Amino acid sequence: MGMTADRYLWLTRHGEASPDESALTGNGRRQAVALGERLRGRPLSAIHHGPLPRAEQTARLIAGRLDGVPVHRADAAGDYAPYLPHREELPPDSADLLLDRLAAFPAEERERGPALAREALRRFTGPVDGAEPRHELLVTHNFLIGWLLRAALDAPAWRWTGLNHANAALTVIRYAPDRPASVLLYNDTGHLPPELRWTGFPPELHV
Repeated sequence: MGMTADRYLWLTRHGEASPDESALTGNGRRQAVALGERLRGRPLSAIHHGPLPRAEQTARLIAGRLDGVPVHRADAAGDYAPYLPHREELPPDSADLLLDRLAAFPAEERERGPALAREALRRFTGPVDGAEPRHELLVTHNFLIGWLLRAALDAPAWRWTGLNHANAALTVIRYAPDRPASVLLYNDTGHLPPELRWTGFPPELHV
């Protein structure tokens, strides 16, 4: 067997988007720049982003604060429902609400999502070949961050639901050889000024 090394997956949700989600707002651009400043000097080897404009714009703004880190588009980093549970998997008291919510997602997100989610696990998780640790940033969306986090914790597949990530917050997962994945940081907004925190969260979850 070849040598393997740690992978550090840095995860962020895109910055705040306009109501039609076609672009970042002014606040979203400020969030992305602030995150780029926080990541300056980190040993990132690549930035991956989903195909939607709000993710690409966030990735480009972050990259503009770093020194020569390449930026790559990845369909697997897009916005989709990563897993569609069956009723018997879900807690009885919340099954109807969750299934109704998932049924309202666009058909394309539901149909393509599970295959893209499997590809995201294959491409972005686990230790890496070689002797050197790898640090990568994934600029994506709320659902995929929840999916990758629940996988790192070996939680049930449906448990990607209910995990909320603030715009431009930071989560870091470490994948080391011969040991379980570990979540080093979750939903950290310390690099954002107070007025730019909590965007992307329902008002009732602000604390």
